[in-house]
Amino acid sequence: MDNGFEGLPAVAAGAVAAPGVLAILGASGDLTKRLLLPALYNLACDGLLPDDFAVVGMARKEMTSADFRAAQREEIKRFHTRRSFDGDAWDWLESRLHYSAGEFSDPAAYARLRDSIAEVAQGGAAAGNTLLYLAIAPEFFATVNEHLDAAGFTRLPGRRRIIVEKPFGKDLASATALNRALLAHWQEEEIYRIDHYLGKETVQNLFAFRLANPLFAPLWNADHVDHVQISATETVGVETRGEYYDKTGVVRDMLQNHLLQMLAYVCMEPPASLDPDAVRDAKARLLESVRIPTAEAVQAECVRGQYGPGRKADGSPAVGYREEPNVAPASATETYAALTLHIDNDRWRGMPVYLRSGKNLWKRGTEIVVQFKAGSGTLAGEGNLLVFHIQPHQGVEIRVLAKRPGPAFELQRAGMRFDYADTFEASRGTGYEVLLYAALNGDPTLFSRTDFVEAGWRIMQPVLDAWKKAPPDGFPNYPAGSWGPQVASALLARSGRRWHEFLPREVLARNPLFAAAPPVLLNTLVLALRPLAVPAGTAVVHAGDHDHRLFVVCHGRLEALAPDGAVLGALTDGDCFGEMALLLDQPRSATVRAVTPCDLLVLDGPDYGRILADFPAAEEEFRHLAAQRR
Repeated sequence: MDNGFEGLPAVAAGAVAAPGVLAILGASGDLTKRLLLPALYNLACDGLLPDDFAVVGMARKEMTSADFRAAQREEIKRFHTRRSFDGDAWDWLESRLHYSAGEFSDPAAYARLRDSIAEVAQGGAAAGNTLLYLAIAPEFFATVNEHLDAAGFTRLPGRRRIIVEKPFGKDLASATALNRALLAHWQEEEIYRIDHYLGKETVQNLFAFRLANPLFAPLWNADHVDHVQISATETVGVETRGEYYDKTGVVRDMLQNHLLQMLAYVCMEPPASLDPDAVRDAKARLLESVRIPTAEAVQAECVRGQYGPGRKADGSPAVGYREEPNVAPASATETYAALTLHIDNDRWRGMPVYLRSGKNLWKRGTEIVVQFKAGSGTLAGEGNLLVFHIQPHQGVEIRVLAKRPGPAFELQRAGMRFDYADTFEASRGTGYEVLLYAALNGDPTLFSRTDFVEAGWRIMQPVLDAWKKAPPDGFPNYPAGSWGPQVASALLARSGRRWHEFLPREVLARNPLFAAAPPVLLNTLVLALRPLAVPAGTAVVHAGDHDHRLFVVCHGRLEALAPDGAVLGALTDGDCFGEMALLLDQPRSATVRAVTPCDLLVLDGPDYGRILADFPAAEEEFRHLAAQRR
């Protein structure tokens, strides 16, 4: 089928990668054992590595090639991602592992590394394709590059590439200096700046989805799209990374690289072809069209947060960020950020883009939400959603309005979803397989160019500068295990919008009220529930009100008050309230007030009536449980 794009990828599906030698500088570190070797092992299992392939590791630690192989043999059993371990595939890869010890400041170490590469390549096809992977801290980049140049690596015959891991600079000035240092020794086309998010199948599917499905092309503009949300949330805190994270923060760690990459794929103009330069030109142009925030815009349209003590997603206690190891006791480092960006081009002018990321939140997930504008006329309803689920569950979902079964003409939210796990038979990868495969084949499409990196820093630098000049007031401002700071909800509420929280049905099933509900009912409820963030001291419902809403407490503590103000009881994570008023159509018997900031899910009465009418047995069970709870 003609998709309208020329220059299809030169590598056919399932083709073996080009012969080559991968030299990993920093091979004794975590990156090698946790991600790079498991990724290469996955490629070997899938038959995508050539016979003429070798790995040469270099690090300070003194060991032989045999020692290196033995160490990686133990680690691969811990970190491989296959359903079962393929010993033959590992033996094949292990036989191609080599090691050369040396200090990064020692010129002789690079001469030995070059000799090792030449020896394992043995003058074959691999000798003409050398990859140098810098699995080292950024502060060593300049020194290592100078030594690599002096040792002749920049003049090796055939193709040569240097692969650089993030973080790529800590601000605009350092990123620019690092680019200049690299370009002093390498050509732009030889520098592969790696972002592991681009190895995720669903991130690449953003590209495929837009280019291969003309159905959405006429709608992909500010005339039809209300806004875009890009969220990356984590349930873990900084744990053992306090020393690194306290100098970094979530803007540098996540937004400047991962989230801007996804923004580029969602909003860039379709490239004229699939040629790597055409794709990277389109991405760079998109970032260059993002409005640079002013100090006033940062204050009005960007918020930050830091987690305090609370409970992790599994219910276990969690310390606050300032109590984490190697974190300053009065640290002002943000562990949460939500930013409003504007794209000043013809396609997107006037439409906001919201980026958010944070640690120690209620669930782990990365999602991109394209919120379409609400319709008008007889069947007007809320705007449709197009959702890209990046991780941990990979898929694409469209949320629409559909007619409910039955003689009455009633609409109900419904979802149409494609899941990778249900559609494709594939083993889970590390995210590095695609990137290493592309690097061996000399395809830079998924790697960042100088102009893209610097454009990203120009967007984020004013945010960092404004926050540095105005230290945060009130940190920590969200408890661990919550949805994040209340100011983030207020940021969208000011324009009548809200963050989309995607509730897995298994989370809903933990509540006793829904534990026995059939899966189809849970799926329907998940689509109907809406999130509500409530500040401490706020009355959610009042005694005597005819308020037909059911509330599920995701996080926080509330108290039920009698009309005379007496405390009747407390409500906390997993509890429900409002079911009696909803089920029995009676006034509220108590006022419910938030004692702490609370994250709630709300089921409105009309939605409840439509849904439960299809599940009479479930409604009877709800009534029984509600009566017991009363």
